[in-house]
Amino acid sequence: MKKWISVALISSSLLLAGCQSAYYGAMEKVGYHKRDIMVDRVQDAKESQEEAQEQFSSALEEMQALLAFDGGDLEAAYNKAKDEYESAQSAADDVSSRIGKVEDVAEALFDEWETEIQEISKASLRRNSTNKLNETKRSYNSLVKSMRRAESKMPPILTAMKDNMLYLKHNLNAQAIGAIKGEFASLQTDISSLIKEMNKSIAESNKFIESMEGKGS
Repeated sequence: MKKWISVALISSSLLLAGCQSAYYGAMEKVGYHKRDIMVDRVQDAKESQEEAQEQFSSALEEMQALLAFDGGDLEAAYNKAKDEYESAQSAADDVSSRIGKVEDVAEALFDEWETEIQEISKASLRRNSTNKLNETKRSYNSLVKSMRRAESKMPPILTAMKDNMLYLKHNLNAQAIGAIKGEFASLQTDISSLIKEMNKSIAESNKFIESMEGKGS
């Protein structure tokens, strides 16, 4: 327990300082290596994508409820849809941030790995470690491409949602709702495509975590 308290304290203080290299060095001193950090960050990125899936689905549901509005408090329905849009935006920002953190620790890990390989004097061991490094890099590159591909689908959806929310804000009436109904089918298709891409990325994350937990550098 004391070890993990120390890890949490070091993590929070050094991340606030914004010095990643010092952060990695300090974490290693308490037995928490770059590989461990990478696995945790991939897990965090995966969980942020799962949260984004839920938020985008919720935003779509609230927009659907708004477009199907038939009497009652129109402004309340609009506000619910707007809140869900803003939550989706926040979730998308978190996904991007988490992916960036994965990329940061991956670069540090691979640089360290390559440097340490040069310090291995026995050729067979050096070759074996190089093969493991290349295998991990291939798996990592596939993972990040999948994450970034899913991430790239979010901005256009958010832009369409924002356009609709702003239009309705300025024209909150049944006629305005009717004017944007034509765009809804496209939005449904785009969110469905986003969720499929995120599912692929989540599967890649699970595979990568399993591979990292089953091998050592």
